[in-house]
Parts: sequence; structure tokens; C-alpha cells
Amino acid sequence: MRKIIYCTLLLFVFNSNVLSKETTFNKKLFDKAQSDGKIVIVSSWIKYCTSCASQMKVLDKAEIDFNNIVYFKFDVRNKEISNLLNVQYQTTLLIFKNNKEVYRSVGETSKDLIYKAIKSSI
Repeated sequence: MRKIIYCTLLLFVFNSNVLSKETTFNKKLFDKAQSDGKIVIVSSWIKYCTSCASQMKVLDKAEIDFNNIVYFKFDVRNKEISNLLNVQYQTTLLIFKNNKEVYRSVGETSKDLIYKAIKSSI
């Protein structure tokens, strides 16, 4: 019985992470945000990736906590976007400023480190 409860809880956790994942990246909006002088953050994810979900939660909060930031996310299996941004792995975090990439990391989920990277880009 304990194993059934444990498996059910794990399934719930994975499903709740999957539900929050959607592709919001749009090339026109990405270009417009940059031309408007915004800091642009892009992250990649893949289904069932718990580190992706953790990173996305931090970035969703950062979008609220910081002014002048636009946040996009995309499924890394989308080859058009992956190739455009030269992203090969899930949980890749990119920060753009003045139409240039100023930060890149893979697998970063620490709120402190992500916020530090954002602050250094402002």
C-alpha cells in the first residue's frame, strides 16, 4: 500500500510539472522585445524534466520581480527554435540584452544564481 501511495504522489508531481510547460517563444515577439530595449530571457524544457520545471518557477517569479524583462520558454524538441538559439539541451537559460546574448547556462535552478545573472544583465 505504501508503494502505491508513493507512486501516486510521484505521478502527481510529474504531472503538475508537465502542466506548467508550454511554448511561449515567438520570433516576432522576441525581436520586438529586444528592439524595445527589454532584457529577454529564454529557457528550454522537455516533458517530465523536473529541473526544467524548477527553473521555470524561478523565472516566472523573476518576470514579476524585475521590471523591463520579457520571459519566453520553449520545448527543446522544437528544432526551429533550438537551431535559431543554438540550444541543444533542456534547462538551458539564455539572457539577451541589446540584441546580444549576455548569459547562457545549462541546468541552473538556483534562484540566487539565476537572479544574480539577471541583475548582472540589467
